[in-house]
Amino acid sequence: MGLRPLRPLRRTRPSRLRRLAGLAAVLALLTTLLSAPAATAEVHHPRQQWLRASTAGLFLHWGMYTAPKHLDCAEWERDVTAGGWSADYWVDQARKLGASYIVLATFHSRLGYARPWPSKIPGSCATKRDLLGELVAAGKAKDVKIILYMTDDPQWHNEQGKSSLDSAAYSAYKGEQVDLTTRPGFGRYSYDLFFEVMDNYADLAGFWIDNDNEYWERNRLYEQIREKRPSWLLSNNNEDTPIMDTVSNEQKTGMTPSYDYPQAAFTPMPRLTEADYKLPTTGSWWYDGGDHPVDVRLSTGRYITNAGSSMKSLMAETPMVNGRFPPQQEQFNEFMSRWVPPIQESLRGTEGGGYMYGGMQPGFWNDGAHGVVTVAPGAATQYVHVLTRPRTDQVRLRDNGYQITEVTDLRTGKRKEFTQSGGYLTILGITEWDAYDTVFRVRTAGQRFYYDPSVIRAIASAAHPDHPAANLADGSFEKFWDAGGTLPVSVTLDLGRRRPVTHFAVNQREWSPTYARESFGRPEDSARIKDYRVRLSDDGVSWGAPVRATAMPSARGVQFVDIGDRQARFVRLEVANTWSGPQAPPFHRQLKIDEIKVGYGYPRAAGEAPGEAESAALTGTAAPATCRACSGSAQVTGLGGGAGNAVTIDGLTAATAGEHRLQLDHTAEAPTSLTVRVNGGDPVEVAVPAGGRDVPVSTAIPVPLRAGANSVTVYSTAPRGPGLDRVSAGPMPPSSYVPRTTLTVEPHGVQWLGSGRQSITVSATLRMDVDDALDQVSLAPAVPAGWTVTGAPASAPSLRLGQLLHGTWTLTSPAGQDVTATEIPVTASFRTLGRAKSVAKPVKVRPRPADRVFVREAEDSRNQIGSSGVTGCGRCSGEQKVRNIGGSPDAHVVFGDVTVPSAGVYRLFVDFTVNGTRSYLVSVNGGPPARVTGTGLGNTEPQTESLPVTLTAGANTIRLFNPDEGAPDLDRISLGS
Repeated sequence: MGLRPLRPLRRTRPSRLRRLAGLAAVLALLTTLLSAPAATAEVHHPRQQWLRASTAGLFLHWGMYTAPKHLDCAEWERDVTAGGWSADYWVDQARKLGASYIVLATFHSRLGYARPWPSKIPGSCATKRDLLGELVAAGKAKDVKIILYMTDDPQWHNEQGKSSLDSAAYSAYKGEQVDLTTRPGFGRYSYDLFFEVMDNYADLAGFWIDNDNEYWERNRLYEQIREKRPSWLLSNNNEDTPIMDTVSNEQKTGMTPSYDYPQAAFTPMPRLTEADYKLPTTGSWWYDGGDHPVDVRLSTGRYITNAGSSMKSLMAETPMVNGRFPPQQEQFNEFMSRWVPPIQESLRGTEGGGYMYGGMQPGFWNDGAHGVVTVAPGAATQYVHVLTRPRTDQVRLRDNGYQITEVTDLRTGKRKEFTQSGGYLTILGITEWDAYDTVFRVRTAGQRFYYDPSVIRAIASAAHPDHPAANLADGSFEKFWDAGGTLPVSVTLDLGRRRPVTHFAVNQREWSPTYARESFGRPEDSARIKDYRVRLSDDGVSWGAPVRATAMPSARGVQFVDIGDRQARFVRLEVANTWSGPQAPPFHRQLKIDEIKVGYGYPRAAGEAPGEAESAALTGTAAPATCRACSGSAQVTGLGGGAGNAVTIDGLTAATAGEHRLQLDHTAEAPTSLTVRVNGGDPVEVAVPAGGRDVPVSTAIPVPLRAGANSVTVYSTAPRGPGLDRVSAGPMPPSSYVPRTTLTVEPHGVQWLGSGRQSITVSATLRMDVDDALDQVSLAPAVPAGWTVTGAPASAPSLRLGQLLHGTWTLTSPAGQDVTATEIPVTASFRTLGRAKSVAKPVKVRPRPADRVFVREAEDSRNQIGSSGVTGCGRCSGEQKVRNIGGSPDAHVVFGDVTVPSAGVYRLFVDFTVNGTRSYLVSVNGGPPARVTGTGLGNTEPQTESLPVTLTAGANTIRLFNPDEGAPDLDRISLGS
């Protein structure tokens, strides 16, 4: 936890990968491990029940190097006791956080390998006072479990200039020479400690293990723990090891919103999963002498979103030498002791809603709202947690077929008005908002309007032999369909006879994050459906045109595909692609689905939301029409032909005068338009995309509203206008709001150009990642003075969810001079809600050193990096490097098109970072490899080794790899003549 910030994540262990025959087997293993749990994993066991019922744990990093650092074990223990250390204090603080357990990380590689118990096994610091025993007893008295952290890592033993491991003492104890500073020696030492702890602390709850040691695995440590202490839990950091009970996810960041920690998780339910994160916003995982602040918004949001995904919040606080927490952490604990109890019933003993346990849909809701759902057993009672409140006084979310009977504000006990139709629950008139989590208790009469899985037969155009299509509609979320790496792919649902169909609900396997990211130097991406089509058939032979063709959001939880009011026997979902890119091989072109439920209607409840078109004033041919997927189960049609055929909604209120966001929910089988007039003002033309004749799609525009009531008139000048479902208004998003996009620019990495005038080809792709709209989109590089661009800007009138804009250009440096260091931004410009916005990424250009004939960064997009990954490196030449090289055949970097002017012997310079001593194998043009060994003191300081290589004139290929063990991280390579 911060535990090993510079060590590669090993979800696939080198010791195991060495036994694989080739690349195909390696990729298969990677996919299996990342999609797990493996078939042999004990996903359900009685020993896990107490943790499944928990919400949170408290993670304590504390040891000899807690500030002020101690280099003498006895002095540290003396100061611990003299300072008033108390086990009860830790247990009481955990209870204030709503934590059911404490993980004590004292035998930690960065904290002096201290053991807070009287140990008979010499080798590192051990206290005479039984601090661990006192903590276990205090926890037992107050129903707080204690789990002991164990590390596998000896590399930091000399970090303070004095070794914290005593090989001589341990060797004398064992009667043979053992070097604790090596992984095998340390594995042997720590192996003994596991047994000492098991023998002496029967009331301990288990071990939290920071990755694995080959000695442990070879000697069946985990199996022996299971035999000796069958009730104890085992947790493993950052990998899904089948014998472990819990998969822990360390300090994930980069989500939108930032508190939605589960977006970065990679393990599907019902696997027990922890989210491990620091409560102090800054500083180390351990007390470094500072009273660091706690971000209450971030921390409470993580706490709730984890509960909404059946994940346990393992919150790290930083006890001082005397055991007390710095003041700002104590203050946060006091806050939590008051804030959690009123909503405790929505957290403890509940599961995440929208997944295998049932429940409504979590995620992004209306008007900027975001939240999660928790469900009580059976899902008859659900809790809607509004973490980011909407800009309006209502919350609207997909109901997943649950018939709602009552809604109550959990904190105040007040009943709330609501309406339900078209697949949505709308909670109305909300005026009291909690600063961090407004919780509504929702009573239901159960889930309705879904066909029983027994009437559905699923057929797929491709499937992994172990995960057939039959798993798609078997009612079990623990069995799933795997497309076997095939895309495009289709799934056909046979309903047995012609039946009504309005929509279906898709639960994809939650085995990947929701967006492209890097985790401990390994690339990850979303393996969820992107572009899809839906076709219907009565005979399974004739399918006709798609009834729906769009993109599915990359989001956790159940996703819905509305197709209107249809009749068919066969429903086919055709998946064109997924969101994942090729930079993340385990996720690229992979698709797994737990369940698909077919719906034939939507629950309704009394009440009407504001802005319903069918309840407004209608003129001319405008008339209500049934639309079961629409709000209120109706829409208005007949709007084409001009202003005489219109809907006028009076009483659309705004709290203050000014620009507002007006949302129009409309239906259309082909692209068309609507015209909007607000308070009799100038008409505004609104483009309406194709969706379906009775499937609403949303478009938003900025409009001026006055304080109080407003009038909005909507019509169409098209001969046959779209249908109008509803109109809603709310404040504009913050001026800083930019819809989430992904801009990819290639080549990636610093481009080292030779002397004289040079040209490079640059391409870029802009992808729209959220269900929003960009208008007037342009994509182009902006070159410095003297440079020229060949190729026009790429442009599009609009981009919606999943759509792409791509451009390619040739950039040429000024004539008559050498290239100078510069950055050339590639910028995507667009408008959203009338506001001009942009996103950009630079192409970095640098002059190649005079003594080099070739230079390329390891992270350059022209290279192949297999299962290795790109990570930041502030002192590296491009501020990035490639990490996790070695340990398997495809964990490599392959430099293609390494061009030299003539055949001959060149000197290859390899710039790398390494902590300790590791080696590369270097192969040129597929020839026999040469070994390059590097030694370093840290993974942040680049160093250089070199070797002679024989190259052919023109293009060559250079591969750096190590199939047997980890290699150094790679910054770049270069060639000297």
